[in-house]
Amino acid sequence: MHREYYDSLETRDPEERSRELFGRLPDLIALALSAPGWAKQLAGIDPNAVTAPAQLAKLPLLRKSQLLVWQKELPPFGGFSVGAPGRLVRLLMSPGPIYEPQGGGADFWGAARALFAAGFRAGDIVHNSFSYHLTPGGFMMESGAHALGCAVVPAGTGNTEQQIEAIAHFKPSGYLGTPDFLKVLLDEVAKSGKQASSLKRALVSGAALPSSLRRELAGRGVDVLQCYATADLGVVAYESEGGEGMIVNETVLLEIVRPGTGDPVAAGEVGEVVVTSFNVDYPLIRFATGDLSAVMPGRSPCGRTNVRIAGWLGRADQTTKVKGMFVHPAEVAQIGKRHPELGRLRLTVTRAGEQDAMTLFAECRQPAAGLQDAVAATLQSVTKLRGAVHLVTPGSLPNDGKVIVDERPIG
Repeated sequence: MHREYYDSLETRDPEERSRELFGRLPDLIALALSAPGWAKQLAGIDPNAVTAPAQLAKLPLLRKSQLLVWQKELPPFGGFSVGAPGRLVRLLMSPGPIYEPQGGGADFWGAARALFAAGFRAGDIVHNSFSYHLTPGGFMMESGAHALGCAVVPAGTGNTEQQIEAIAHFKPSGYLGTPDFLKVLLDEVAKSGKQASSLKRALVSGAALPSSLRRELAGRGVDVLQCYATADLGVVAYESEGGEGMIVNETVLLEIVRPGTGDPVAAGEVGEVVVTSFNVDYPLIRFATGDLSAVMPGRSPCGRTNVRIAGWLGRADQTTKVKGMFVHPAEVAQIGKRHPELGRLRLTVTRAGEQDAMTLFAECRQPAAGLQDAVAATLQSVTKLRGAVHLVTPGSLPNDGKVIVDERPIG
């Protein structure tokens, strides 16, 4: 395994990394407070008091649902972008709709590091099949490729025949896009008799990459790695040739919190990914992605020393309608806070006698007399719905980040 790194930041001592990032955090918060949205979100916060993980964890989460509301009230970015919109490079739009800015400078979304880890180098020709229409995907990856010194074929989505022609003509060594579309392109190349043998590597995102598909693409000559990115944050984490999880980008601080709360979970516990991005044009502080993951133990075999996560493990927003009323993960978390002797909680929704039924499973090491009835009363008080309570032994509930599970039959 060749040990090449994008820069020395990737192999620094983890304590040094933590000191550097948390040392920059007060200035980031002070900058954010100059924008009206952040002034409202972080009202009363002293930036100089936030210099460690425990202090960061006390700040409120920012969710996309809030952005949706505030962007309508204060367009275009809800007051969360620093500076005038006219100073930005691009004004972009994702489903929701959620609006995102692209600020100035090279590699605005931090994609170059992920491309480098996937084997892309200066002088490469890169075929980019992420969308260039309103959404940031195409621009995100293109800016990273340009920062590395690569030439980019801006293929975008669709127009499969034209893309095959471009690949045969330009002979790119790398592919950027979803793994599904890479398979589509290779399948069509095989049918057409054209050539795509120049493609040797790919960085994919935006869709699942099952091991079977990864093996199939490798068998066709393309080594595929993936990255975890969002339109708001850019590249959050990425795979390296060492395999075994995704390495967190040097441009962000990442937390894993219990769904429905902002409370960090223990290492290895599945929870919601929360990210603080050091982006001076569009700072995002404790941005809740809605995605589930977990921190992995140890370091990557590739030699990079930043935290690794297990990749995408599902969605954290498990809000479910029961008997016509919404039940939220935050309500399940509230039950746990009222009964601190409980451990992991899991609310299961089923059907019984043609009616919705709820059962709360709660881990508890030594339940006191009357605890089960007390928890059932709290469940009804919080959700306004009756439900059964089962106290179970610690470690018996799955570590999958799910606090609400809907097991009702479909159809």
